[in-house]
Amino acid sequence: MKNKAATKYVIVFAVTLLIICAVFLINVIQTDTYNNTVHKVTATGPALFSENAKAGELSVNAVARGSTWTKAFDLNNEGLTDHNYQAYTYDINIANNTGDEVYSFAFRLTFGKQIFLLSGWNGSVEIHQMRDSGEKVSNVPDLRDYNAADFDLDTVTFDGEILISMQKGDYFDYTPSIGEGAKEMPIRAHEAAVPGFILYTAIGTDISDSTLELEYKYHRFLTSDPLFWISVGGLAAWLVALLIYLITSAKIRKYRQRHERDNEIINESIETFTGFIDAKDPYTNGHSKRVAKYTRFIAEQMGYEGEELDRIYYVALLHDCGKIGVPDNILGKPGKLTDEEFQVIKSHTVRGGEILHHFRSLEDVDEGALYHHERYDGKGYPKGLAGEDIPLIARIICVADAFDAMNSNRVYRNKLTKEHIINEIEANKGRQFDPKIADIMLKLLRDPDNPLDF
Repeated sequence: MKNKAATKYVIVFAVTLLIICAVFLINVIQTDTYNNTVHKVTATGPALFSENAKAGELSVNAVARGSTWTKAFDLNNEGLTDHNYQAYTYDINIANNTGDEVYSFAFRLTFGKQIFLLSGWNGSVEIHQMRDSGEKVSNVPDLRDYNAADFDLDTVTFDGEILISMQKGDYFDYTPSIGEGAKEMPIRAHEAAVPGFILYTAIGTDISDSTLELEYKYHRFLTSDPLFWISVGGLAAWLVALLIYLITSAKIRKYRQRHERDNEIINESIETFTGFIDAKDPYTNGHSKRVAKYTRFIAEQMGYEGEELDRIYYVALLHDCGKIGVPDNILGKPGKLTDEEFQVIKSHTVRGGEILHHFRSLEDVDEGALYHHERYDGKGYPKGLAGEDIPLIARIICVADAFDAMNSNRVYRNKLTKEHIINEIEANKGRQFDPKIADIMLKLLRDPDNPLDF
């Protein structure tokens, strides 16, 4: 039993440590997966070009600044002098609303109408122009230093400004700069990056029909994940529990040895006392111990275990202690008892209850002695209790006691056969015996590997 308990604790500690390691490993895998997941956001119209753009884990909006200027763009050499195009400065606010860093991002801005791109900052752009002659692609490291002679792109020049012509469906891919002055990468928790650009659109129009597709990745530290602290806390608790176990196991071992010695003394004392009782009648010698054993078997089937099972055994062992006060000539009388003699025999239940009433160290010990001859139908003695008004321990002992009486040689008859005993118990379910307890005894009797004395 001790080895089983020690093995159980070793298994518990080993399994717990494995669980803690598994939680930590899950934390590592989960964090790595999270950090390598590409997140995507696509926005257009009010969801993009509005100060009230919906905020999520990462939100983006591109609201133009208030101050703008206008120019005359004579696109067809018609001699136009009236200002027909207006400049807009767009700050693309990419806000990180989480507790993690955004360590990489890029976006594609596809235009829904013709615009003219003047400048941009804090990153490089790869410009794609869709033309009948084919797609024109150029990577411009910094639009602020754009030199048209260095790139094969469609451009126009007005008032000395070289503008990149972007028609409907043209787009550019923006990649943030990682230089010291750029401040776009990484986007720290609850901060924002603000790349921007300047463009011209026809007066009275804007670029709200454009589409921005944003891709980004987070960087989460292991220590930012609750699972990390759960595993650390679990490991700390495991180490504390192990230390407590090692410190207390020695004390528990000593206590258990002392407890086992005390139990041996109690058991030997009770068995010696019940031996005196059983010795008064040679035909029932060993009856108390057998009844206690059968009671224990039944209680085990009912789910009792450990110290509670030991208590039930001791209560059953003392159930006939009241016979110590019954004269030997009545207890061992071979013939039929007179009414007066039967009343003396019946009094052993009350005597037993009185003897054990002050036995405080064994809970309800007097109930087994006082009530084990009560019947389920209420026709027993000494109080005529019925059904579940009879204490459970007494109902168990009643079945075990009756079985031993039928399975033992008595002065007036030999023991009954197994079939006869089964039939008697079946016939008295709900009468003498609690039906549920009787069924447990019948199951034991019918089991070919039963532990009963057959």
